[in-house]
Amino acid sequence: MVVLSLQVVRFPTPPYQISLRRQSTDKIIRCGIAEPSGEPAPLGQKTKYNDGFFEKAFMTLFARKMEKFASPAKSKTETKKKRWFDFGYDYESFVDVSKRVMEGRSRQQQQEVVREVLLSMLPPGAPAQFRKLFPPTKWAAEFNAALTVPFFHWLVVEVEINGEKQRSGVHIKKCRYLENSGCVGMCVNMCKFPTQDFFTREFGLPLTMIPNFEDMSCEMVYGQVPPSFEDDPVQMRTPAPQSVPSYKHDEFPFRAHLASSRTSP
Repeated sequence: MVVLSLQVVRFPTPPYQISLRRQSTDKIIRCGIAEPSGEPAPLGQKTKYNDGFFEKAFMTLFARKMEKFASPAKSKTETKKKRWFDFGYDYESFVDVSKRVMEGRSRQQQQEVVREVLLSMLPPGAPAQFRKLFPPTKWAAEFNAALTVPFFHWLVVEVEINGEKQRSGVHIKKCRYLENSGCVGMCVNMCKFPTQDFFTREFGLPLTMIPNFEDMSCEMVYGQVPPSFEDDPVQMRTPAPQSVPSYKHDEFPFRAHLASSRTSP
């Protein structure tokens, strides 16, 4: 793996590193952890969140883009629209769309859907312009790490910048997407690999994502070239099926892992 470090540029601590927790006196409705402690719930317990206007707008935008590739919902409750100011999608329905996108598709096909969805969110020619504005330098890596915090906390919530020599890393304390889905396959095929590939190939800015299935945290390192699929440690230890025709307990190794960890002393 190669870490790009071509410029010696120090970024001041960005304002986005301010805690995203919702204060009791705050009048702005933002996404944040609703637990009394303000921290993610312990492993095995589902964290409670407060989603605001901004977060629900993004959930709905992504879900509607993905819905074009998803199999039909199995029940009316999954397709029932909420009130207009709820945008029709909450986080659970967003994850449900992700699951339905996986149905009947191979790993490569699932990742290609995510690529198409991400491209559809951008104006024509955006990847080429991105490569001109953000060549693979230390500055670009650190700048994109800083942007990840405010623009993607709706998806993963608790995020912060890290790194000593180069502040191009993003630490996700407890990934909401992984926690809510409980599925390793969704993590690696609908998030990790397609996101890495999108930034590295389309934007020309290498990105490596390192999920930790033990505590549901994740590290994003901008400027670090990701290993090939065959050499990636995550792939080597993840027994993901080639397609997911239905949702059974044994098809979700992460849920099985959680179940075993709860019963172990």
